[in-house]
Parts: sequence; C-alpha cells; structure tokens
Amino acid sequence: MSESERRGGEWRTVALAFDEETHIARLTLNRPDAMNAISREMAAELRDACARLRQEEAVRVVVMAGAGERAFCAGADLKERRGLSADERSAHTAEIEAAAEAIAGLPMPTIAAVRGFALAGGAELAIACDLRVAASGAELGFPEVRIGIFPGAGGVQRLPRLVGLGAARDLLFTGRRVGAQEAYRIGLVDHLVAPEALDAAAAELALTIAANAPLAVRAVKAALEVSDATSLAEARPAVNALRAALDATADYEEGLAAFAERRAPRFSGR
Repeated sequence: MSESERRGGEWRTVALAFDEETHIARLTLNRPDAMNAISREMAAELRDACARLRQEEAVRVVVMAGAGERAFCAGADLKERRGLSADERSAHTAEIEAAAEAIAGLPMPTIAAVRGFALAGGAELAIACDLRVAASGAELGFPEVRIGIFPGAGGVQRLPRLVGLGAARDLLFTGRRVGAQEAYRIGLVDHLVAPEALDAAAAELALTIAANAPLAVRAVKAALEVSDATSLAEARPAVNALRAALDATADYEEGLAAFAERRAPRFSGR
C-alpha cells in the first residue's frame, strides 16, 4: 500500500501507509494548512481509504493522526460550507457521517493519535476510533451549538457511551472545549502522554495489539459491538459464535503450542 493510494487517481487530503513488518497502517488527515478540516474531498477520500483498509487482511491495527502540530482535525471545513446551499450543507454533514461510520466499521482496532485541536467533526472522527491517545496539550470539544447546529456524524450517539450521559450533556449543551487532562479524567481519551511522546505512545499501543492473534482481536471488536447494541441475553448467541469460530484456527493452535513451548507466538491470521 503506497503512501498515497486511491482508485482512479491520487489522494490529496488523506495519506495511507502500511508497514508490512508491524502490520500497522497509518491514516493521516493531510490538510495541515487548514488544521486538517474536513472538506467534501477529504470525506470522500476517508471513505475510499477505509474501503482499501477493509480489503487488507494483513492490517491488524490502524493509527489515525492529523498532519502538522496544530490539530488532529478542526472539524468540517466551514469556509467551504459557508458558500453551500442548505441542501449542500446537509450533504456535507452526511458525507462526514459516512466517513466516521467507515472508520467505526473497520474490522481491526483503530487508534486516534490526538495532537492539538480535535473539534466538532474532528472530535467525532476521534471517538469513531476504538481508542484515543492524546498529547497533554490537546483540546477536544463539540462546539456545534455555538453556530446553530449539533454534531451530525455520530457524536450525540457515541459521546454518552464514552463519558456517560451527564458529561455528554455538559459538553454538548455548552459547546465548551476540554483540555487533555479533563478529557482523560472523564474517559474521552484513553491514554495521556507528553506531546513529544505521542507518536511513540500510539505506535507502542498499536504494536501491543498487533502482537496478538489478529482473528481473535477482530472477533473481540465484533463481539463488543454486538454487546453494545443489544442486551446480554440477545448478544450471547452471536458472541458465542464468534468465540467458537476461533477454536478451529491455526492461530489458536499456534497460541497453544507457543504457551507449551514457552516462546512468543507467531500468528498468521489464519
């Protein structure tokens, strides 16, 4: 997978790279001069990139980051949106929602490496990932009510599941930004590190996950999603089926052999 690969042409606002040795892909929002704001072009390219990642069975973890030092993503490109009709603005929101859903729907774990601002649609992209590692100077927020709208890319659904209904109400009603320390305290981010350590910390977390059996990790992600959407009783058959399917895999045999031989397992994803 090249640094910038797209069917029918070159991606301009998104970069995608894959390290075959570590099995980790890096997805970069690549509009640093615009604080990585989500244009309609970027939303489309994000969906394309996720479609590409879904085809790559060798990818075990995806790390998403923003280019530059100022922002993970400042949200929708409001300069672009200002010149759009109401219908076009709604379409832009739908495109960002589709991009967030494409990220959330990836079968492998995803990690957002948050540096600088993650606001509005940018925060929604971050919480569409499975885990968030934030630099200590990061600021996150959902300020949409301050300009007459509210989060339309899954934020009002995902945020309460992360931080609880009370904290979600606070953030969504006020539109205030929270610093990285508060974001960590309320569960909006999972790991908090010094700015200079962000890339290494995200990479270390990704490597830890990628070292595990990839079929098992993907099954865990699927089981968690089923469990989150239904009751315990309703989820149990689907979760049990996901677990039972792992019993016949080569990776499980390898895991048992490695345990018996007191060595690190060599998982193949089969």
